[in-house]
Amino acid sequence: MSANLRLGGGGEFDRLRRIFARLGRTGRDLGDDCALVRVGRAWLAVSIDLSLEGVHFRTDWLSFADIGRRSAAAALSDLAAEAAAPIGVLVSLGVPGKGRGRGKGEGDRAAEIMAGVAAAARSVGASVLGGDLVRSERYIVDVCVLGWTTHPVRRDGARPGDGLWVTGALGGAQAALRSLTRGQRPGPALFRRFAHPEPRIAAGRRLADLGARAMIDISDGLAADAAHLAAASGVRVEIALEQVPCFRGVDRHRAAASGEEFELLAALPSRFRERDAQTFRRATGVPLTRIGRCARGSGVRVTDSGRSIAPPAGYNHFPAR
Repeated sequence: MSANLRLGGGGEFDRLRRIFARLGRTGRDLGDDCALVRVGRAWLAVSIDLSLEGVHFRTDWLSFADIGRRSAAAALSDLAAEAAAPIGVLVSLGVPGKGRGRGKGEGDRAAEIMAGVAAAARSVGASVLGGDLVRSERYIVDVCVLGWTTHPVRRDGARPGDGLWVTGALGGAQAALRSLTRGQRPGPALFRRFAHPEPRIAAGRRLADLGARAMIDISDGLAADAAHLAAASGVRVEIALEQVPCFRGVDRHRAAASGEEFELLAALPSRFRERDAQTFRRATGVPLTRIGRCARGSGVRVTDSGRSIAPPAGYNHFPAR
């Protein structure tokens, strides 16, 4: 069995390990951001991501177009983490019947969701290839993405001595979510961060060209996703909290715990330095910040100004009871 069972901790990933084990030999190379299928000299990258009303979004927070765009962007982020160029998306929609949705019919709501999906796909040069539509109790947007790459970057290639780098700034998504849960409208920049995340497609491909050994997108929180990279690569990840780039006005502890950021966390060789990060930013328009390193050992060690602290907890779909 070739499944990659080296995932970080948490109830969700304990369940995944049990699922992988039950699949036996029918499970191949599981546990990464995308499935990779060799096609000639390239790799087909495939991933699927489900967004569920009440878990990933609420219709009183977002327009239906926003819901579609956000759901598609989350799925496309998996291609970015694999350094893949998008080809297209397929979407399965679950839409409630009459009586919901601001007076519009279910066909209108489905069309608005798909308009948002199309906007996300268009932003990265992808097409909408098809899908399915069913009636359901809650809104469901299940997005399958297809891409290709000649140089996939998985989670398992980090080595001791590599630097740990992150794109963009963290914490904006969680700050927007806190405002929304309090019944407040976030400011425009925070709302865009939550409603219209940008899949880092160009950044991921550039990082692969620059020698990235391992990569993962930050969907569960920085420390949580760093733990998956550490487990897959068989290294210890060390993060200096004071170096974590934060969204404007966001505390660094909250930034490190914020999920659904969809930035990229990458392990790069020690020869990659700050001047290279500046060149990266000029080429992509995306900041790149060194936040730590990979070392011998296992797990994640987080320090705050040199003092060890407990890794900030990220999002967990199946918390321990």
